[in-house]
Amino acid sequence: MGSKKISIVGAGLVGSLLSIYLAKRGHKIDIYERRPDMRKAKISAGKSINLALSDRGWRGLQGVGIADEIKKIAIPMYGRFIHHKDGSTAFQPYGKKEQAIYSVSRGGINMSLMDLAEQQSNVKLHFDERCDALDKKTNRLTLYNTETNTPSQVDSDLVFGADGAFSAARLQMQLQNDRFDYQQFYIEAGYKELCIPAGPDGTFLIEKNALHIWPRGSFMMIALPNMDGSFTCTLFFEMEGSKSFASIKTKEEVLKFFNEEFPDAIPLMPTLVDDFMNNPVASLVTVKCKPWTFEDKIALIGDAAHAIVPFYGQGMNCGFEDCVVLNELIDKHSENWPLIFKEYESLRKPDADAIADLAIANFVEMRDKTADAKFLLQKKIEGRFSEKHPDKWIPLYSMVTYSPHIRYSTALREGRRQEGIMQQVMAIPNIDQVWDSEEVEMAILSRI
Repeated sequence: MGSKKISIVGAGLVGSLLSIYLAKRGHKIDIYERRPDMRKAKISAGKSINLALSDRGWRGLQGVGIADEIKKIAIPMYGRFIHHKDGSTAFQPYGKKEQAIYSVSRGGINMSLMDLAEQQSNVKLHFDERCDALDKKTNRLTLYNTETNTPSQVDSDLVFGADGAFSAARLQMQLQNDRFDYQQFYIEAGYKELCIPAGPDGTFLIEKNALHIWPRGSFMMIALPNMDGSFTCTLFFEMEGSKSFASIKTKEEVLKFFNEEFPDAIPLMPTLVDDFMNNPVASLVTVKCKPWTFEDKIALIGDAAHAIVPFYGQGMNCGFEDCVVLNELIDKHSENWPLIFKEYESLRKPDADAIADLAIANFVEMRDKTADAKFLLQKKIEGRFSEKHPDKWIPLYSMVTYSPHIRYSTALREGRRQEGIMQQVMAIPNIDQVWDSEEVEMAILSRI
């Protein structure tokens, strides 16, 4: 089919990875990014959630041979480290002993992917280029350089919109399609980034290889480790209400709130008050839309097609999986782009919708249920049963996080079926005493 001229709007995580996949097939790639080059510009703090890289994401990186490079800037987290209000703590492993998710800095991994993209001779990155229009009939991009204040136009064989949750490429498709479904949904919580700095000589002041959670019912704080010994903390908190970002206005109120809710964290956070007062509050949005593609010309990918909230740690992983699926379809259909785009959308849309719903459900689990004894017992029963019968039961979290060959939509359906079974099991009298008995094992087996 020959080499194509391909434009990618957005040099974020997915756009950069996608460019490497397509470049390795001999296509000529130009990436247009509206922001300055983050490798040269100073990135402002306070707006980045550390990312959790898991098996689906690693598979995307392995597909172009760059997993080892990224592993150098990733820290394994083997479970949740729960910080209760009374100061007690508990560790909840994510999966089997060796299974982990990996903490990576958004900026760190993005810069590495850009470097690796530029190492391909047929990839060129253009910065400060805002996408102002995309004519879906001619595939002509109209760009505006915000540094030089000059417009330009680019013609391409294919255009990929990889420009995030508030995608300009998607907006253009929306404006030119009279049957474009679009839904965005904000949850009531927003988030603010805070920090636990490194101890002396770059030591970690709390457990390094864990995702820390301070669950408090309607809100929570989390902390993920960084390579320099610090932790990026994120407070997920309601935007409005009696306990919310709106209700905490002064330095005294910040300290009062943290002393009441997170007393064990205060000694670890010397810059807490300044961080809280100065860092922005960001909102959390889910985006679902359709269609993702137009003929053999345009496709949306990553957050541009399916923005999700961060509570399953799957936003980046899902976007990287888009690249894997697309790459497999290019092989399957021998570069027949109308077929590739059609099947890409029909395969990925149900999975993206499924992980969006799972991510919202996991917010409730993290902020609320991780401190609940009955919920923890249920997880223990499931883990034990899965150990004995790995062919019959994979816990939902493991299906999503450690089973890249199980589709998100399958995991959601299976997870709901398992939850129905577990609700019946949890109703067994004295379940807390008999949980590890043959009776409970047989009760689950009989319902599968």
